[in-house]
Amino acid sequence: MRNRNILLVLIPPLAVCRFGCAGCCAAPIGVFWLAGIVSFIYAFFGGPTGVDGISFGTLLFGAVLWGIAVIWAKTVIRNAQQNPERCQDQATSLCQKLAAEEDEDPLETARKLREGN
Repeated sequence: MRNRNILLVLIPPLAVCRFGCAGCCAAPIGVFWLAGIVSFIYAFFGGPTGVDGISFGTLLFGAVLWGIAVIWAKTVIRNAQQNPERCQDQATSLCQKLAAEEDEDPLETARKLREGN
């Protein structure tokens, strides 16, 4: 649960891929998340107005975009857990490789992916 929440806040599209219904929303959540990261970086270069120093408006815009991605991902994960039968056919091949299993050892998963199994 703790790892899921950390992943949800730091990398929302990956959290949706692992714990939610990725076929529905992983790509648009990823767009919001990446736009938030770009806005954060752009803010330190003056933003669209080219101010000297940090553009706090652009920084706030990035935080809002990131927040939207986190809230959207949390909603998708919660809905996928409440109705798991709706998401069985919607997983992409990448997300199937990243699918979470409760008792699975992460190092064993890495070994399987490296060996191609």
